[in-house]
Amino acid sequence: MRIVMMGTGLFAEPTFEKLLASTQVVGLFTQPDRATGSERGSTRQTGRGMKVIAAEHPGVVVHQPESVNTPEGVGMLRNLAPDLLVVAAYGQILSAEVLAVPRVGAINVHASLLPKYRGAAPIAWAIYHGETHTGVTIIRISTGLDAGEMLAVEASPIGPDETAGDVEARLAHTGAELAMGVVARMAVGPVSGTKQDLALVTKAPKLKKEHGVIDWTKSADRVYCQVRAMHPWPTPYTFWHRAGQPALRLIVHRASPRLASPEEQGAPGTLLPMMDRLGVVAGEGTVLDVTELQPAGKKRMSAADFLRGRRVLPGDRLAPEILS
Repeated sequence: MRIVMMGTGLFAEPTFEKLLASTQVVGLFTQPDRATGSERGSTRQTGRGMKVIAAEHPGVVVHQPESVNTPEGVGMLRNLAPDLLVVAAYGQILSAEVLAVPRVGAINVHASLLPKYRGAAPIAWAIYHGETHTGVTIIRISTGLDAGEMLAVEASPIGPDETAGDVEARLAHTGAELAMGVVARMAVGPVSGTKQDLALVTKAPKLKKEHGVIDWTKSADRVYCQVRAMHPWPTPYTFWHRAGQPALRLIVHRASPRLASPEEQGAPGTLLPMMDRLGVVAGEGTVLDVTELQPAGKKRMSAADFLRGRRVLPGDRLAPEILS
């Protein structure tokens, strides 16, 4: 079969590499080059680079349209005469016109146990909501968002300390293996799947910067889930409010939740004086111990290093930038 890959970033790369090694890949559609790091406004991690991988295979035509759904984009795809589209973290919803081009259709490598967490950020929202398992589902792409029939599913536990970035990197390889099995079946003949149960559908919308703002009225367990979910982007953050000084923005990198002792009382966000970590009073009688953080304009550091030269004074608290 003539295959066109559509994908961008670390999650897509293992699938692309496996396709290149054992099938006839004639083209790659990937997102236009953009700024990396926190400026990109995306959860997507970068790896070797899809274009770099494609360049190692001279027969693969690379396209980077702003939208594949335009007449020009559809024309680029038609010129490649694909039998099958394989999509992973492409970042564009494919139109009916695009889906009509490949002879046997299109499949998507989706990082959740569908029908849960349909959308752009399934791993982050699974962790945010405290899920202990996620996985990969290969679906036949339809015009609905992640709504196609399921062709293969593999579940995977979420480690108690794993971030969204950790899970994405791991599931990228799971997805590649699962996708290759489906592609092999489709090369032989028609493949049937299982319809999704609409009663179980949940959403995983695109992350926004404000999703990283920590709400200290939530329990430490809930805040810890948010900390893990918002890495690598938009990052979980809060502001240290001190009398007579401007609020200092802090990104939380590592932390651990626990129950508060009888002495550790205060309003949510209250800072507890400690030497080696930044204890923060959270909701429901809990404390989050921040052990690694990043103050605005500085490098990532341990809380112990951060606290050298800084004293936690009565009344200091963590809260959103603008106090209510």
